[in-house]
Amino acid sequence: MRISVVIPALNEAGNIGRLVDETYANVPATVLVEVIVVDDASDDGTGQEVKALITGGRHPGLRYLRHGARSGQSCALRTGILAATTSIIATMDGDGQNDPRDIPKLLEKLAAPGARGPALVNGWRTQRRDSGSKRWASTAANWIRDAVLRDNCPDTGCGIKVYWREVFLRLPFFTSMHRYLPALFQTYGHDVAYVPVNDRVRQAGKSKYSNLGRALVGIYDLVGVSWLRRRTRVPVIVEGLPEGHHVADLASRLKPRGPDGPRGGAGPKSGTGDKS
Repeated sequence: MRISVVIPALNEAGNIGRLVDETYANVPATVLVEVIVVDDASDDGTGQEVKALITGGRHPGLRYLRHGARSGQSCALRTGILAATTSIIATMDGDGQNDPRDIPKLLEKLAAPGARGPALVNGWRTQRRDSGSKRWASTAANWIRDAVLRDNCPDTGCGIKVYWREVFLRLPFFTSMHRYLPALFQTYGHDVAYVPVNDRVRQAGKSKYSNLGRALVGIYDLVGVSWLRRRTRVPVIVEGLPEGHHVADLASRLKPRGPDGPRGGAGPKSGTGDKS
């Protein structure tokens, strides 16, 4: 498997450079194609750290993208994933609490794109290194989320994940969707696996989320995701003709017809339609 690592970052000076170095040191070069750091309009030295690494030339495939205005973590992830050149994505938070050494472990559980098996492998922080209040808030939020969504996810907020790029880009996009990726992948018919991962202490800066702020946003989004899961149906195709053709190929041939012929194609030629 060949992967792109996408790291969203907001004011992570003192963390992001170290994290990039660790990623290149611990993910085999035969696997790692690129690391894409998406700077969500930081006003500290985050961008300078990454650009210095690019200028130094030590890390082939290191890329830096910067938002013109703060757009949120989900937008930063989508920006990086749209720019990625591989079919498999690994993500980590920019604060350095995720351990790049866990990426190969997650990849071992991921199915090849298009094959049967997990399309998303989610990290599971079994030994949290956060403050007591943050751990309590996370435990409560996970319990409420699971009671509503029934997604059986032990740690939806863990930032280290690997998944198929194509599936992510087909999901309905909304701000804060990164908190619900396991539920969204399940909703659209894909298997999800969980792997215990290392959780580390933040070395610099401070968290961008307060417990209250995270809770208020989470409740609003939880209602929306719950509605989406109830209203979404993913049919299972049990037969497709002609034989030897992929379902996608067949579907592209059977385009819906409008009054002027197949959508996206030419309409009836002059003189061949009904006359009024």
